[in-house]
Amino acid sequence: MEKLNKADIPQEAFDLYDYYCHNKIDRRTFVEKLSVYAVGGITVSALLSSMIPDYLHTQTVSPSDKRLQESNYLMYLSPKGGGEIKALCSIPEGKGKFPGIVVVHENRGLNPYIEDVGRRCAVDGFISLAPDALTPLGGYPGNDDEGRAMQAKRTREEMLEDFIAAYEYLKSHPRCNGKVGVVGFCFGGWISNMMAVGIPDLKAAVPFYGGQPEAADVPQIKAPLLIIYAALDERVNAGWPAYEQALVVNGKTYEMVNYPGVNHGFHNNTTPRYDEAAAKAAWEKTISFFKKHVG
Repeated sequence: MEKLNKADIPQEAFDLYDYYCHNKIDRRTFVEKLSVYAVGGITVSALLSSMIPDYLHTQTVSPSDKRLQESNYLMYLSPKGGGEIKALCSIPEGKGKFPGIVVVHENRGLNPYIEDVGRRCAVDGFISLAPDALTPLGGYPGNDDEGRAMQAKRTREEMLEDFIAAYEYLKSHPRCNGKVGVVGFCFGGWISNMMAVGIPDLKAAVPFYGGQPEAADVPQIKAPLLIIYAALDERVNAGWPAYEQALVVNGKTYEMVNYPGVNHGFHNNTTPRYDEAAAKAAWEKTISFFKKHVG
């Protein structure tokens, strides 16, 4: 299938994709509206194929990477959430105990991109746990469209309990030193913010372009925050001023970085929204932040 260069895709198409990914419009409406931008030799099919995640050619850390002691699935209990939850646990090569990171997926379940992020954390010296909130519904189905539809059947509050339970599981893991942080993307960004609200001994939280907690919840936050936004992400960024005000008023420790000229999802290297320079800078900053507060 023909793939377009990122520069050939108009910003309006990226905006449409964002609405579609977040269930603001259905697939039929998305395709109909996308057809407006099929001009100058660009076809709708080319636009669609260019926006579908490419998981085949984008893996950065193999499950068999020699820098990993292991990267395997396990089950843990989420008594207040979905019950038995499947997760990918990745452990760095080496002896002893490691600081931990819970990796929270977007609104489509534990797809290959998030699994890869979990392994990236392990390569950088952290034991990571990447849960699949779709487990009660059968697990990530193998494609993001079905994953989004499935995840919409669960409440985000129930799924939050699954990730809080993941924190508790990882904290007590025999290869974890008991210090645990969280990183999440999109929906996972909101989860990361809310884990900071709900877990007093969370060591650090890094929400990537995530929804913000209510101002009334901010006083409960104890963990330092590294808050990452994309400048073109007007939908999520609209909630930042109120969040910032609440953080300041309550004397919370935080840093916000808003990367210019990039879209929501810019860290995800499987779609054309990916921005290599911003993603690399944001990830280096994330790992440094975790090494300071969790390591």
